Amino acid sequence: MISIRDLANQAITSGYLSLSAEEKLRNLLCQHYDLEDLDAFMKLQVEAMEGRVRQESREKGKFAHSSCS
Repeated sequence: MISIRDLANQAITSGYLSLSAEEKLRNLLCQHYDLEDLDAFMKLQVEAMEGRVRQESREKGKFAHSSCS
């Protein structure tokens, strides 16, 4: 199974976060994850906020909201 850190690193390397990867991240964040995954996710957030990673969901106006159950 792919990890949060794998998805985050792929997005940072490519400069793009697809809808599918974003959904996988949401699902993984609802499960148990370690500090390395959290660090990678926070790094991805910074990269996205600073414009170095584009988000497909923002480009298409598709903002999915999910809650952990």
